[in-house]
Amino acid sequence: MPQRPLLLVTGGSRGIGAAICIKAAQAGYDIALNYLSDHAAAQSVAKSVREAGARVLTLAGDIAVEADIDALFAAIDDFGVLTHVANNAGATGRSGRLADTDPAVIRAIIDLNVTGAILVARQAARRMSTSRGGPGGAIVNISSAAATMGSPGEYVWYAASKAAIDGLTIGLARELATEGVRVNSVQPGLTETDIHSRSTGDPARVERLRPMIPMQRVGLPEEIADATLYLLSGAASYVTGSILRVSGGR
Repeated sequence: MPQRPLLLVTGGSRGIGAAICIKAAQAGYDIALNYLSDHAAAQSVAKSVREAGARVLTLAGDIAVEADIDALFAAIDDFGVLTHVANNAGATGRSGRLADTDPAVIRAIIDLNVTGAILVARQAARRMSTSRGGPGGAIVNISSAAATMGSPGEYVWYAASKAAIDGLTIGLARELATEGVRVNSVQPGLTETDIHSRSTGDPARVERLRPMIPMQRVGLPEEIADATLYLLSGAASYVTGSILRVSGGR
C-alpha cells in the first residue's frame, strides 16, 4: 500500500486550521496537528481525522517559540515523512489604533505570525527539499486579505505581518522551485471563526463588515480549506509563488 502524504497543520485545533485537518484527512492525508493549549479542541479534531481513516499526531506547542517548533518537527520525524505544510497558526491582537497599542502586543504578533511562520517553513524546507534528500511537496502559508487592505483602525500590525507572509511565499517559492517544493499562500477574507471574539476582542466585527463584502456573506472555514487543499494537491502542480485570495470579492 503506498504511503499517505503527511500534512503538518499549525494552529489546527480550531477555525480554518481544524477545517484543513478534517478535509485533508478525507482527501487521503495523514495529519500532524499542532495546537497551542486547547487540548479538548485538538482531540475533537483528531477524532474526526481518525474517523476519516487517517493517522494523526497531536502536539501542543507555541509557534512563537523556536524550541517548540524544533520539538514539533522532531516528533514529526518519528511519526512519518513530511510532505506538506499548512502554515496556519496566527493571531491578531486586540483591535485598536497603532498609536494606542502596546509594543509588547505588536512584538507577540510578529513573533507568531512572521518569525514563527518563517521558522516553520525553514524546518519544512530542510526536510522536503529534494536537494537535501527529501520527497518534495508543497507548503501553503495562510495569509489574509488584510495584507493588501491594511486594517486601519483595527490592527495594522497584523496586516503588516500577513504582508510579510506573502513576501515569504514569493521568495521561498523561487528558492525551492527546482527542489520539488511548491510554496503558495491563501488570503482569506472575513471568515466565520472565533478569532473575532477570541483574539480581536470585537465579536460584532463580522456583522459590521458583512455589508462591505460584494457577495454579502462571510466565508466559511471549509471554503478556505478547499482553496488550501487545491494548492497542496497535484492539481496545482504548476502553481508556485501564487497568492490566492478567497474573500467573496472584497
